[in-house]
Amino acid sequence: MNDSAENDPNGTRGRPRFPTGAGDGTRAVRAGLPEPVKHEPTLPGPVFAAHFHLPGDPTGPYTYGRDENPTWTLLERAIGELEAPGQEDVETLAFASGMAAISSVLFSQLRTGDTVVLPSDGYQALPLVREQLQEYGIEVRTAPTGGDAQLDALDGAQLLWIESPSNPGLDVCDIRRLVEAAHARGALVAVDNTLATPLGQRPLALGADFSVASGTKQLTGHGDLLLGYVVGQGGEAMAAVRRWRKIVGAIPGPMEAWLAHRSIATLHLRVERQNASALALAEALRGRPEVTGLRYPGLPDDPSHQLASRQMRRYGCVVSFTLPTRARAERFLDALRLVDDATSFGGVRSTAERRGRWGGDAVPEGFIRMSVGAEDSEDLVADVLRALDESAH
Repeated sequence: MNDSAENDPNGTRGRPRFPTGAGDGTRAVRAGLPEPVKHEPTLPGPVFAAHFHLPGDPTGPYTYGRDENPTWTLLERAIGELEAPGQEDVETLAFASGMAAISSVLFSQLRTGDTVVLPSDGYQALPLVREQLQEYGIEVRTAPTGGDAQLDALDGAQLLWIESPSNPGLDVCDIRRLVEAAHARGALVAVDNTLATPLGQRPLALGADFSVASGTKQLTGHGDLLLGYVVGQGGEAMAAVRRWRKIVGAIPGPMEAWLAHRSIATLHLRVERQNASALALAEALRGRPEVTGLRYPGLPDDPSHQLASRQMRRYGCVVSFTLPTRARAERFLDALRLVDDATSFGGVRSTAERRGRWGGDAVPEGFIRMSVGAEDSEDLVADVLRALDESAH
């Protein structure tokens, strides 16, 4: 987080405002806040600036708006404190979107002739990334998340990309095991932590070199902004990511950064409610004969439960399942009253969609990805069960 006085003359990256060992709620509420100044707001408003006063030599943290912004600084510090609490050598970089963050790691670390291992069941945009990497002369190998299948593709690779839990299938892999195997072969490891959030999983503590996420989802949780971030140990690898952000200009706007930081204060409250409701919904769906392929890592009988319990502190807000046909799935979605038919996940309002409509996921036509919001659990479960009943006809 670059806490030196030279890089932080205004004290925006000062000591954390909570004690060592503080709980997740305390961290979320106070993460990234600057030292208190009399008559100043607790969280300063967004700084709208393309340039800054810069007489003499161009030194210091704030020179031009594409490089740094005080509002980013506070947000980046907040995310870093959640992803890697107590680690002073960690650097965080905010981006304009989750895909901007993903691209920054892949394209800053790989060169022509290199090899990267991607999940074959990961985020829908990864096939597009694969095509672009291959056009640059980079070999792309893929393997499923489940069963640690990526282990068999590691030899000769420079970078391993992990997505656990996977989106949308919710498979889980043993991150520690994969990291150790990749590092033994000289490969870096990046973990997409979007679905888990830093309150559910801390990839750097599991040995990963990068934790990457879309802040669009549960981190900010209101469905009103696009954001991404990369967290990693300070050094050459993160310097390359920063350089890529500067070259591409994939920077967040100050308003988005401020909204994101404001929203993080309620992350713990939202995560607790959404995770509890997701488990309640998964348990209710378990008894429905029309539901197959039900996945939620928090279910004791889920194939990933034991592994997820070893490396995750919370299991996420997404539940996936399959209905018998595309038509049945569409009738179900139409019948829902408390759930919006929309893509993305992690928001305070529950959403669901038939993922097959996008064509990029290898899922059945009746596959549903449901993101559980902050509604009362009883109301949400009742709405889903009613919609299942109505959609049967």
